[in-house]
Amino acid sequence: MHTSLLLAVAATVSSVSATLKIASALSVIEYTPELWAIRQASGGSSSGSSSSIATITNGGVANIVSDTSVDLASNAETQALRQFANHKSLRIIYTVAEVAYRLVARSASATTAAGLKGKRIGTIPGTSAAYFVERILQDVGGLGPSDYTVVNGNICMATPCGAGTLPYMLAHGTIDAAGMWEPTMQLTIDALTTAGVPYTVFQNGSVYSEIFNLHSTSEKLADPSKRKEIVAFLRLLDKAETQFGASDGPSDAIVSLVASSVSGLAGNTSLVKAVWPVHTWTGDLHADKVLDVLVQEDAWVARVDRRKAMSRDTLSTLIDATVLAEARKG
Repeated sequence: MHTSLLLAVAATVSSVSATLKIASALSVIEYTPELWAIRQASGGSSSGSSSSIATITNGGVANIVSDTSVDLASNAETQALRQFANHKSLRIIYTVAEVAYRLVARSASATTAAGLKGKRIGTIPGTSAAYFVERILQDVGGLGPSDYTVVNGNICMATPCGAGTLPYMLAHGTIDAAGMWEPTMQLTIDALTTAGVPYTVFQNGSVYSEIFNLHSTSEKLADPSKRKEIVAFLRLLDKAETQFGASDGPSDAIVSLVASSVSGLAGNTSLVKAVWPVHTWTGDLHADKVLDVLVQEDAWVARVDRRKAMSRDTLSTLIDATVLAEARKG
């Protein structure tokens, strides 16, 4: 870390007087800038997922709306919509990452999205991955949900990927294609390569990219003391995002942290490097863009959850850009 950045981090840390509790899914790469921010704020020597600055526990937005001890939570926008439907105090305050998911098909089954008509597509129903599958097959292939069969499969974080995981299922031909977040899709590609099975990758970030956001609640943000701590943490996270998104790639220290801190990766730095280009470390909050995504996606979530879709005006209250603006003052 550059000396100037260390000094800036040190100055920010001094304004944090208590430990924030953050709920994040520890099995996804997207959460790791939060952990890097905590480690660097503590001089880079902290172990685990906690320090005097913040503690990260496994979870997400479901935790922050049910447990008042949780101050921040990170998740994909799908889960935020699911929780916001019944908990209008939820707020998106920062976008940590955007990930252009990949759909991988056996080339013998299809080399175009339209060619997947009548095929079996593996994913996890009700998740951002399932929404991605529907969107890319609709927007790129012109297919509706009734034109293919969705098959439930499991993620895989490390080889060998066992029976029931998407890489295993696609490599053995029990499904024709699979769409999921990383590193499952990279391991799917690796499994097909090892088996000598030709494959085709479908990816279009303009059709769908996961927006992995940091959330709080209106109650937490209305508390002057707690808000001050959250603002200070956003300053730390902003600096961490700059390093994650460096044009020359992540440092060895960041790759090592990700590989050792994401559940199931077992220190596999080669796998982290392989999936890094799929991730964009946003480090910002583009409210209009996020709102457009929420409005379109909530129509799908509402259908899956059998409820009425929320209006654009209602969804606009899910986004609070004032916290980041406050963190960047001066």
